[in-house]
Amino acid sequence: MRDKVKIGVFGAGRGETMMKYCTHGENAELVAVCDKNERFLNQVRGKLNQDSISYYTDFDSFLAHDMDGVVLANYATEHAPFAVRCLKAGKHVLSEVLPCETLGEAVELVEAVEESGRIYAYAENYCFMPAPREMRRLYREGKLGEFEYGEGEYFHNCESIWPSITQGEPDHWRNNISATFYCTHSLGPLLHISGLRPVRVTGFELPYNKRCARMGAKAGLGAIEMVELENGAVVKSCHGLGVSRNSVWYTIYGSLGRMESAREDAEAGNTSKLYCNLDNFEGENATRVESSSPRDTHSSASEAYGHDGSDYYVMWNFVEKIRGNQEAETIDVYEALDMGLAGLLAYDSILRGGIPVTIPNFRHPLEREAYRHNTTSTNPKKAGSLYVPSYSKGNPQVPASTYERIARIWEESLKEK
Repeated sequence: MRDKVKIGVFGAGRGETMMKYCTHGENAELVAVCDKNERFLNQVRGKLNQDSISYYTDFDSFLAHDMDGVVLANYATEHAPFAVRCLKAGKHVLSEVLPCETLGEAVELVEAVEESGRIYAYAENYCFMPAPREMRRLYREGKLGEFEYGEGEYFHNCESIWPSITQGEPDHWRNNISATFYCTHSLGPLLHISGLRPVRVTGFELPYNKRCARMGAKAGLGAIEMVELENGAVVKSCHGLGVSRNSVWYTIYGSLGRMESAREDAEAGNTSKLYCNLDNFEGENATRVESSSPRDTHSSASEAYGHDGSDYYVMWNFVEKIRGNQEAETIDVYEALDMGLAGLLAYDSILRGGIPVTIPNFRHPLEREAYRHNTTSTNPKKAGSLYVPSYSKGNPQVPASTYERIARIWEESLKEK
Protein backbone atom coordinates (compact mmCIF):
# COMPACT_ATOMS: atom_id res chain seq x y z
CA MET A 1 0.00 0.00 0.00
CA ARG A 2 1.31 3.43 -0.96
CA ASP A 3 2.39 6.17 1.46
CA LYS A 4 0.57 9.47 1.91
CA VAL A 5 -1.81 10.49 -0.85
CA LYS A 6 -1.37 14.02 -2.20
CA ILE A 7 -4.68 15.89 -2.10
CA GLY A 8 -5.80 19.24 -3.51
CA VAL A 9 -8.95 20.97 -2.28
CA PHE A 10 -11.12 23.18 -4.50
CA GLY A 11 -13.26 25.40 -2.31
CA ALA A 12 -11.81 27.16 0.72
CA GLY A 13 -15.11 27.35 2.60
CA ARG A 14 -16.72 23.91 2.75
CA GLY A 15 -13.30 22.46 1.94
CA GLU A 16 -11.85 23.49 5.28
CA THR A 17 -12.79 20.23 7.01
CA MET A 18 -11.14 18.23 4.20
CA MET A 19 -8.01 20.35 4.58
CA LYS A 20 -8.05 19.60 8.29
CA TYR A 21 -8.11 15.88 7.59
CA CYS A 22 -5.19 16.10 5.17
CA THR A 23 -3.04 18.11 7.57
CA HIS A 24 -3.74 15.78 10.52
CA GLY A 25 -4.36 12.37 8.96
CA GLU A 26 -1.62 9.78 8.65
CA ASN A 27 -2.52 8.70 5.11
CA ALA A 28 -2.93 12.05 3.32
CA GLU A 29 -1.03 15.25 2.58
CA LEU A 30 -2.58 18.59 1.57
CA VAL A 31 -0.54 20.01 -1.30
CA ALA A 32 -2.81 22.62 -2.95
CA VAL A 33 -5.88 24.76 -2.33
CA CYS A 34 -7.92 26.64 -4.92
CA ASP A 35 -10.66 29.25 -4.55
CA LYS A 36 -11.78 32.13 -6.74
CA ASN A 37 -12.14 34.34 -3.64
CA GLU A 38 -8.73 35.69 -2.57
CA ARG A 39 -10.12 36.70 0.81
CA PHE A 40 -11.11 33.12 1.63
CA LEU A 41 -7.84 31.82 0.24
CA ASN A 42 -5.78 34.16 2.40
CA GLN A 43 -7.77 33.19 5.48
CA VAL A 44 -6.98 29.53 4.86
CA ARG A 45 -3.33 30.34 4.19
CA GLY A 46 -3.11 32.10 7.55
CA LYS A 47 -4.79 29.26 9.44
CA LEU A 48 -2.73 26.47 7.88
CA ASN A 49 0.55 28.39 7.87
CA GLN A 50 2.42 25.70 5.94
CA ASP A 51 4.94 26.56 3.23
CA SER A 52 4.49 23.15 1.59
CA ILE A 53 0.94 24.04 0.44
CA SER A 54 0.38 25.95 -2.81
CA TYR A 55 -2.56 28.31 -3.32
CA TYR A 56 -4.38 29.13 -6.55
CA THR A 57 -7.21 31.32 -7.78
CA ASP A 58 -6.94 29.81 -11.27
CA PHE A 59 -8.37 26.29 -11.53
CA ASP A 60 -6.28 25.24 -14.53
CA SER A 61 -3.07 26.09 -12.66
CA PHE A 62 -4.37 24.22 -9.62
CA LEU A 63 -5.21 21.17 -11.73
CA ALA A 64 -1.67 21.10 -13.13
CA HIS A 65 -0.24 20.76 -9.62
CA ASP A 66 1.35 17.42 -8.72
CA MET A 67 -1.41 15.66 -6.77
CA ASP A 68 -3.24 12.34 -6.74
CA GLY A 69 -6.77 13.43 -5.95
CA VAL A 70 -9.00 16.50 -5.85
CA VAL A 71 -11.74 17.28 -3.36
CA LEU A 72 -14.51 19.30 -5.01
CA ALA A 73 -16.00 21.55 -2.34
CA ASN A 74 -17.14 24.25 -4.75
CA TYR A 75 -20.73 25.27 -5.56
CA ALA A 76 -23.17 22.32 -5.56
CA THR A 77 -24.38 23.13 -9.08
CA GLU A 78 -20.85 23.07 -10.49
CA HIS A 79 -19.51 19.73 -9.26
CA ALA A 80 -20.03 17.69 -12.42
CA PRO A 81 -18.17 19.96 -14.88
CA PHE A 82 -15.17 20.25 -12.57
CA ALA A 83 -15.22 16.52 -11.80
CA VAL A 84 -15.05 15.80 -15.53
CA ARG A 85 -12.06 18.13 -15.90
CA CYS A 86 -10.27 16.46 -12.99
CA LEU A 87 -10.93 12.95 -14.26
CA LYS A 88 -9.70 13.84 -17.74
CA ALA A 89 -6.54 15.21 -16.13
CA GLY A 90 -5.97 11.86 -14.44
CA LYS A 91 -6.99 12.88 -10.92
CA HIS A 92 -9.13 10.90 -8.52
CA VAL A 93 -12.21 12.85 -7.39
CA LEU A 94 -14.14 13.26 -4.17
CA SER A 95 -17.24 15.28 -5.03
CA GLU A 96 -19.32 17.14 -2.48
CA VAL A 97 -23.09 17.07 -2.87
CA LEU A 98 -24.76 17.14 -5.34
CA PRO A 99 -23.30 15.06 -8.18
CA CYS A 100 -24.78 17.11 -11.05
CA GLU A 101 -27.21 19.88 -11.94
CA THR A 102 -28.74 18.34 -15.06
CA LEU A 103 -29.37 14.92 -16.55
CA GLY A 104 -27.05 15.77 -19.42
CA GLU A 105 -24.25 16.46 -16.95
CA ALA A 106 -24.94 13.09 -15.34
CA VAL A 107 -24.27 11.35 -18.66
CA GLU A 108 -21.03 13.25 -19.16
CA LEU A 109 -19.93 12.55 -15.59
CA VAL A 110 -20.49 8.81 -15.62
CA GLU A 111 -18.75 8.43 -18.96
CA ALA A 112 -15.78 10.49 -17.78
CA VAL A 113 -15.44 8.16 -14.78
CA GLU A 114 -15.61 5.06 -16.97
CA GLU A 115 -13.13 6.39 -19.52
CA SER A 116 -10.63 7.67 -16.96
CA GLY A 117 -10.39 4.56 -14.80
CA ARG A 118 -9.95 6.90 -11.83
CA ILE A 119 -11.80 6.76 -8.53
CA TYR A 120 -14.89 8.89 -8.20
CA ALA A 121 -16.27 9.04 -4.66
CA TYR A 122 -19.40 10.92 -3.64
CA ALA A 123 -19.15 12.75 -0.33
CA GLU A 124 -22.67 12.05 0.99
CA ASN A 125 -21.46 12.33 4.57
CA TYR A 126 -24.85 11.64 6.18
CA CYS A 127 -24.42 7.98 5.15
CA PHE A 128 -21.50 7.85 7.58
CA MET A 129 -23.17 9.36 10.63
CA PRO A 130 -23.19 6.91 13.57
CA ALA A 131 -26.77 5.62 13.34
CA PRO A 132 -27.02 5.25 9.52
CA ARG A 133 -23.58 3.65 9.51
CA GLU A 134 -24.66 1.08 12.11
CA MET A 135 -28.02 0.54 10.41
CA ARG A 136 -26.18 -0.40 7.24
CA ARG A 137 -23.95 -2.87 9.08
CA LEU A 138 -26.87 -4.56 10.85
CA TYR A 139 -29.01 -4.64 7.70
CA ARG A 140 -26.20 -6.18 5.65
CA GLU A 141 -25.82 -8.83 8.38
CA GLY A 142 -29.46 -9.78 7.83
CA LYS A 143 -30.72 -8.56 11.21
CA LEU A 144 -33.65 -6.64 9.65
CA GLY A 145 -34.64 -9.21 7.05
CA GLU A 146 -36.05 -7.97 3.73
CA PHE A 147 -36.08 -4.17 3.29
CA GLU A 148 -39.71 -3.04 3.07
CA TYR A 149 -39.98 0.69 3.89
CA GLY A 150 -37.82 3.61 5.00
CA GLU A 151 -37.98 7.31 5.82
CA GLY A 152 -35.25 9.92 5.85
CA GLU A 153 -35.38 13.55 6.94
CA TYR A 154 -33.02 16.45 6.48
CA PHE A 155 -34.73 19.66 7.56
CA HIS A 156 -32.40 22.59 8.19
CA ASN A 157 -33.55 26.09 9.13
CA CYS A 158 -30.88 28.02 7.22
CA GLU A 159 -32.09 31.56 7.82
CA SER A 160 -29.41 32.41 10.40
CA ILE A 161 -26.55 31.18 8.19
CA TRP A 162 -27.94 32.43 4.86
CA PRO A 163 -25.75 35.59 4.81
CA SER A 164 -22.58 33.54 5.27
CA ILE A 165 -23.44 30.94 2.62
CA THR A 166 -24.97 33.19 -0.04
CA GLN A 167 -23.34 36.61 0.73
CA GLY A 168 -26.46 38.29 -0.60
CA GLU A 169 -25.89 37.18 -4.21
CA PRO A 170 -29.24 37.08 -6.06
CA ASP A 171 -27.88 34.51 -8.51
CA HIS A 172 -26.35 32.26 -5.86
CA TRP A 173 -27.26 28.62 -6.51
CA ARG A 174 -28.93 28.27 -3.12
CA ASN A 175 -31.40 31.02 -4.02
CA ASN A 176 -32.36 29.41 -7.31
CA ILE A 177 -32.52 25.63 -6.90
CA SER A 178 -35.83 23.76 -6.80
CA ALA A 179 -37.12 22.38 -3.51
CA THR A 180 -36.30 18.79 -4.55
CA PHE A 181 -32.72 19.45 -5.70
CA TYR A 182 -30.82 19.08 -2.40
CA CYS A 183 -32.16 15.61 -1.67
CA THR A 184 -29.28 13.27 -0.91
CA HIS A 185 -28.87 13.98 2.83
CA SER A 186 -32.32 12.46 3.37
CA LEU A 187 -32.50 9.89 0.56
CA GLY A 188 -28.83 8.92 0.33
CA PRO A 189 -28.50 6.99 3.61
CA LEU A 190 -31.62 4.92 2.84
CA LEU A 191 -30.17 3.83 -0.51
CA HIS A 192 -26.73 3.22 0.98
CA ILE A 193 -28.16 1.12 3.81
CA SER A 194 -30.32 -1.03 1.55
CA GLY A 195 -28.07 -1.24 -1.50
CA LEU A 196 -31.22 -1.08 -3.58
CA ARG A 197 -31.66 1.02 -6.71
CA PRO A 198 -34.48 3.56 -7.04
CA VAL A 199 -36.68 2.96 -10.08
CA ARG A 200 -39.55 5.48 -9.81
CA VAL A 201 -40.18 8.78 -8.02
CA THR A 202 -43.16 10.99 -7.28
CA GLY A 203 -42.44 14.51 -6.06
CA PHE A 204 -44.26 16.88 -3.73
CA GLU A 205 -43.37 20.53 -3.14
CA LEU A 206 -44.03 22.35 0.14
CA PRO A 207 -45.32 25.94 -0.16
CA TYR A 208 -43.26 29.11 -0.36
CA ASN A 209 -43.23 30.84 3.03
CA LYS A 210 -42.18 34.07 4.73
CA ARG A 211 -38.84 32.61 5.78
CA CYS A 212 -37.94 31.82 2.17
CA ALA A 213 -38.96 35.37 1.24
CA ARG A 214 -36.71 36.86 3.93
CA MET A 215 -33.83 34.66 2.73
CA GLY A 216 -34.32 35.51 -0.93
CA ALA A 217 -34.75 31.83 -1.82
CA LYS A 218 -37.19 31.28 -4.67
CA ALA A 219 -38.29 27.66 -4.09
CA GLY A 220 -40.78 26.04 -1.76
CA LEU A 221 -39.70 25.62 1.85
CA GLY A 222 -39.04 21.91 1.32
CA ALA A 223 -39.91 18.81 -0.66
CA ILE A 224 -40.89 15.17 -0.38
CA GLU A 225 -39.88 12.36 -2.72
CA MET A 226 -41.75 9.07 -2.62
CA VAL A 227 -39.32 6.62 -4.18
CA GLU A 228 -40.01 3.04 -5.27
CA LEU A 229 -37.02 0.70 -5.05
CA GLU A 230 -36.16 -2.20 -7.33
CA ASN A 231 -37.55 -4.79 -4.87
CA GLY A 232 -40.90 -2.97 -4.61
CA ALA A 233 -40.13 -1.30 -1.29
CA VAL A 234 -40.86 2.41 -0.89
CA VAL A 235 -38.88 5.15 0.86
CA LYS A 236 -39.96 8.66 1.78
CA SER A 237 -37.36 11.42 1.57
CA CYS A 238 -38.21 14.74 3.26
CA HIS A 239 -35.92 17.76 3.17
CA GLY A 240 -35.91 21.53 3.11
CA LEU A 241 -34.02 24.70 4.00
CA GLY A 242 -36.95 27.00 4.82
CA VAL A 243 -38.44 25.06 7.73
CA SER A 244 -38.83 26.34 11.29
CA ARG A 245 -36.96 23.52 13.05
CA ASN A 246 -34.09 21.15 12.25
CA SER A 247 -34.43 17.39 11.91
CA VAL A 248 -31.99 14.68 10.86
CA TRP A 249 -33.71 11.31 11.26
CA TYR A 250 -33.85 7.89 9.64
CA THR A 251 -35.99 4.79 10.06
CA ILE A 252 -36.09 1.53 8.16
CA TYR A 253 -38.60 -1.31 8.34
CA GLY A 254 -37.84 -4.87 7.35
CA SER A 255 -39.49 -8.25 7.62
CA LEU A 256 -37.83 -8.74 11.02
CA GLY A 257 -38.52 -5.37 12.64
CA ARG A 258 -37.49 -1.71 12.66
CA MET A 259 -34.40 0.41 13.26
CA GLU A 260 -34.45 4.19 13.74
CA SER A 261 -32.22 7.00 14.90
CA ALA A 262 -33.16 9.28 17.77
CA ARG A 263 -35.16 12.41 17.12
CA GLU A 264 -33.47 15.73 17.81
CA ASP A 265 -36.19 16.77 20.25
CA ALA A 266 -35.65 13.56 22.24
CA GLU A 267 -32.29 14.99 23.36
CA ALA A 268 -30.91 11.50 22.96
CA GLY A 269 -27.89 12.15 20.83
CA ASN A 270 -29.63 12.79 17.52
CA THR A 271 -28.26 10.48 14.83
CA SER A 272 -25.59 9.26 17.25
CA LYS A 273 -28.19 7.05 18.94
CA LEU A 274 -29.88 4.06 17.31
CA TYR A 275 -32.95 2.12 18.44
CA CYS A 276 -33.46 -1.44 17.23
CA ASN A 277 -36.77 -3.26 17.60
CA LEU A 278 -36.21 -6.66 16.01
CA ASP A 279 -37.93 -10.06 15.97
CA ASN A 280 -36.20 -13.43 16.06
CA PHE A 281 -38.68 -14.74 13.49
CA GLU A 282 -40.69 -13.00 10.80
CA GLY A 283 -44.14 -12.13 12.15
CA GLU A 284 -43.31 -12.75 15.82
CA ASN A 285 -43.96 -10.02 18.38
CA ALA A 286 -40.87 -8.01 19.18
CA THR A 287 -38.56 -9.85 21.54
CA ARG A 288 -35.54 -7.61 21.48
CA VAL A 289 -35.40 -3.82 21.87
CA GLU A 290 -31.99 -2.21 22.08
CA SER A 291 -30.58 1.30 21.94
CA SER A 292 -26.98 2.20 21.43
CA SER A 293 -24.58 4.96 20.48
CA PRO A 294 -22.59 3.06 17.86
CA ARG A 295 -18.81 3.26 17.83
CA ASP A 296 -16.08 1.65 15.76
CA THR A 297 -12.31 1.87 15.35
CA HIS A 298 -12.55 5.38 13.83
CA SER A 299 -15.04 6.91 16.26
CA SER A 300 -12.47 8.61 18.49
CA ALA A 301 -10.57 10.14 15.57
CA SER A 302 -13.80 11.33 13.96
CA GLU A 303 -14.99 13.29 17.00
CA ALA A 304 -12.99 16.36 15.98
CA TYR A 305 -14.79 16.58 12.64
CA GLY A 306 -18.13 18.05 11.57
CA HIS A 307 -21.51 16.49 10.83
CA ASP A 308 -21.31 14.08 13.75
CA GLY A 309 -17.87 12.89 12.67
CA SER A 310 -19.04 11.80 9.24
CA ASP A 311 -16.70 14.21 7.44
CA TYR A 312 -13.79 12.14 8.76
CA TYR A 313 -15.16 8.87 7.37
CA VAL A 314 -15.72 10.35 3.92
CA MET A 315 -12.12 11.50 3.68
CA TRP A 316 -10.57 8.39 5.26
CA ASN A 317 -12.40 6.09 2.88
CA PHE A 318 -11.56 8.19 -0.20
CA VAL A 319 -7.87 8.31 0.63
CA GLU A 320 -7.77 4.62 1.52
CA LYS A 321 -9.49 3.76 -1.77
CA ILE A 322 -6.72 5.58 -3.62
CA ARG A 323 -4.15 3.68 -1.55
CA GLY A 324 -5.66 0.41 -2.70
CA ASN A 325 -7.46 -0.58 0.50
CA GLN A 326 -10.18 -2.99 -0.64
CA GLU A 327 -12.09 -2.45 2.62
CA ALA A 328 -12.58 1.28 1.99
CA GLU A 329 -16.28 2.17 1.71
CA THR A 330 -17.01 4.83 -0.88
CA ILE A 331 -20.10 5.83 -2.85
CA ASP A 332 -19.34 5.38 -6.54
CA VAL A 333 -20.70 7.44 -9.41
CA TYR A 334 -23.62 5.10 -10.12
CA GLU A 335 -24.87 5.17 -6.53
CA ALA A 336 -24.30 8.94 -6.42
CA LEU A 337 -26.53 9.38 -9.45
CA ASP A 338 -29.17 7.07 -7.96
CA MET A 339 -29.30 9.52 -5.07
CA GLY A 340 -29.13 12.76 -7.08
CA LEU A 341 -31.28 11.98 -10.10
CA ALA A 342 -34.21 11.14 -7.84
CA GLY A 343 -34.34 14.81 -6.82
CA LEU A 344 -34.05 16.14 -10.38
CA LEU A 345 -36.79 13.83 -11.60
CA ALA A 346 -39.00 14.48 -8.56
CA TYR A 347 -39.23 18.09 -9.72
CA ASP A 348 -40.13 16.86 -13.20
CA SER A 349 -42.89 14.87 -11.48
CA ILE A 350 -44.15 18.01 -9.72
CA LEU A 351 -44.13 20.08 -12.90
CA ARG A 352 -46.11 17.32 -14.64
CA GLY A 353 -48.85 17.32 -12.04
CA GLY A 354 -47.43 14.80 -9.59
CA ILE A 355 -47.21 11.76 -11.84
CA PRO A 356 -44.60 9.04 -11.11
CA VAL A 357 -41.42 9.40 -13.18
CA THR A 358 -38.99 6.59 -14.06
CA ILE A 359 -35.43 6.93 -12.72
CA PRO A 360 -32.98 5.67 -15.38
CA ASN A 361 -30.15 3.31 -14.50
CA PHE A 362 -27.02 5.03 -15.79
CA ARG A 363 -25.01 1.83 -15.32
CA HIS A 364 -26.40 0.90 -18.75
CA PRO A 365 -25.14 3.02 -21.69
CA LEU A 366 -28.37 2.62 -23.66
CA GLU A 367 -30.43 4.18 -20.85
CA ARG A 368 -28.25 7.29 -20.91
CA GLU A 369 -28.91 8.22 -24.52
CA ALA A 370 -32.34 9.77 -23.95
CA TYR A 371 -30.80 12.21 -21.44
CA ARG A 372 -27.49 13.08 -23.11
CA HIS A 373 -28.62 16.55 -24.21
CA ASN A 374 -31.08 17.22 -21.39
CA THR A 375 -30.22 20.61 -19.85
CA THR A 376 -33.45 21.03 -17.85
CA SER A 377 -32.56 23.26 -14.91
CA THR A 378 -33.61 26.21 -12.77
CA ASN A 379 -30.34 27.84 -13.86
CA PRO A 380 -31.09 29.86 -17.02
CA LYS A 381 -27.41 30.04 -18.00
CA LYS A 382 -27.23 26.26 -18.19
CA ALA A 383 -30.78 25.32 -19.17
CA GLY A 384 -31.23 27.38 -22.31
CA SER A 385 -34.64 26.57 -23.81
CA LEU A 386 -35.23 23.93 -21.11
CA TYR A 387 -35.32 26.42 -18.25
CA VAL A 388 -37.86 25.74 -15.50
CA PRO A 389 -38.75 28.04 -12.56
CA SER A 390 -37.38 27.36 -9.09
CA TYR A 391 -40.94 27.23 -7.72
CA SER A 392 -43.49 25.19 -9.65
CA LYS A 393 -46.12 27.93 -9.35
CA GLY A 394 -43.74 30.51 -10.81
CA ASN A 395 -40.75 32.29 -9.32
CA PRO A 396 -41.68 34.70 -6.53
CA GLN A 397 -40.55 38.29 -7.01
CA VAL A 398 -37.80 39.06 -4.51
CA PRO A 399 -36.97 42.78 -4.11
CA ALA A 400 -33.35 43.84 -4.53
CA SER A 401 -33.47 45.23 -0.98
CA THR A 402 -33.65 41.67 0.38
CA TYR A 403 -30.30 40.74 -1.13
CA GLU A 404 -28.80 44.10 -0.20
CA ARG A 405 -29.79 43.54 3.44
CA ILE A 406 -28.26 40.05 3.47
CA ALA A 407 -25.07 41.35 1.85
CA ARG A 408 -24.78 44.01 4.57
CA ILE A 409 -25.13 41.38 7.29
CA TRP A 410 -22.40 39.35 5.60
CA GLU A 411 -20.03 42.31 5.33
CA GLU A 412 -20.63 43.30 8.94
CA SER A 413 -19.83 39.78 10.10
CA LEU A 414 -16.46 39.96 8.34
CA LYS A 415 -15.57 43.14 10.23
CA GLU A 416 -16.23 41.40 13.52
CA LYS A 417 -13.70 38.64 12.82
